[in-house]
Amino acid sequence: GRRHPDAGLLVHGNFLSGSGFGEDPVATEGVGMGPRTRSPASERPTLMPDLSKVPFQDLIREIITRLDTDPDREGLDRTPERVETSLKFLTQGYQMTPEDALGDGIFEERHHNMVMVKDIELYSLCEHHLLPFFGKAHVAYIPDGKIMGLSKAARLVEVFSRRFQVQERLTEQIAQAVWDSVQPMGVGVVVEAYHLCMMMRGVEKQNSFAITSSMRGAFESESKTR
Repeated sequence: GRRHPDAGLLVHGNFLSGSGFGEDPVATEGVGMGPRTRSPASERPTLMPDLSKVPFQDLIREIITRLDTDPDREGLDRTPERVETSLKFLTQGYQMTPEDALGDGIFEERHHNMVMVKDIELYSLCEHHLLPFFGKAHVAYIPDGKIMGLSKAARLVEVFSRRFQVQERLTEQIAQAVWDSVQPMGVGVVVEAYHLCMMMRGVEKQNSFAITSSMRGAFESESKTR
């Protein structure tokens, strides 16, 4: 397999001799500084190699080389290219904003009853293991003079799900985006999702799914609205 010369380098200890960074943190005193005590080895800084200029596909190829016993076989030739394309698609939410998603899809309207868009499919990547989690989002709000196009709820879900995420933050971000953009009397968001990080590894529970919710305004303060 092909390996980038910087790949896998970890530099411990005195990595910048004479700079102060690599000095052993024994107890010393200086002007305006209190005593410094020795840090446990596990807490000492570790300098990671600068991989910012290494092509993305080379990084993927290095992962394959480290994990596969036959990394040079034909079936893996274009895998780095495919993985790069796939990951850029799955994280395209970083290039999007709620404003982009909503566009001109907010309208003045005197409707004061709840609007709900249910069963919005979502796919995201758990930021702890970079494994997918997937499920449905339900987005509801009570307008206060403005409404958004029904498809915009789904577009807001895409903005925040196409990133490295945790389900709890994803739910909050969707709710906050609706709250900020439509300025309704209340917002309620519920997300139900299956997590491959606990289905195909770890506890390996196939039928468990997580439910998270986020409320704003009337949904939070009035139990009948919830």
